[in-house]
Amino acid sequence: MKMINRRFNNEGFDSHSLSQEEWIIQIMEVYQDKVIRLAYTYVKDRKLAEDLAQEVFVKCYIHKDNFRNDSSVKTWVYAITVNLCKDYLRSGWKKYIQVMDRFGKSRPSSVLTPELSIVQKSEHEALADQVLKLPLKYREVILLFYYKELTVCEISQILNKKETTIRTLLQRGRELLRRKLEKGR
Repeated sequence: MKMINRRFNNEGFDSHSLSQEEWIIQIMEVYQDKVIRLAYTYVKDRKLAEDLAQEVFVKCYIHKDNFRNDSSVKTWVYAITVNLCKDYLRSGWKKYIQVMDRFGKSRPSSVLTPELSIVQKSEHEALADQVLKLPLKYREVILLFYYKELTVCEISQILNKKETTIRTLLQRGRELLRRKLEKGR
């Protein structure tokens, strides 16, 4: 194996004592659901997102030695996911099937009445629908920032854009989303 990546050890991925197969199994256990959710936000199809996730982990396995330790494993895996999704969307094979499997981020409070719980779920779904309808350049930064809870710095590494560009896209995306939500009321 080439030089040991310290970030792997900091994140719990001990690449020094694991075989490549054991390493990829660990990566898959930690990031599989997150990668599927991220891919879904691009392709809006659960089965296709699962297929893309498999492709992501194959690329991670093949290109493990190319990981430069410039970022965390999480950022590296997310960057591969974003790039594969963008490649798919650019390809002639894309199919837009609207299967709304929500982001899975809402946490119902135990003190909510059933009525309030339904209203909260409805509002969450309306917000998720509007986020998914945003143009890709705004949708991806909003999803990475709010739903994946990445920093502006991490998003800039994943999307290979300047931090100021990411902040501008976030600001414009939030404004566009606010206007869409106000219009819908």
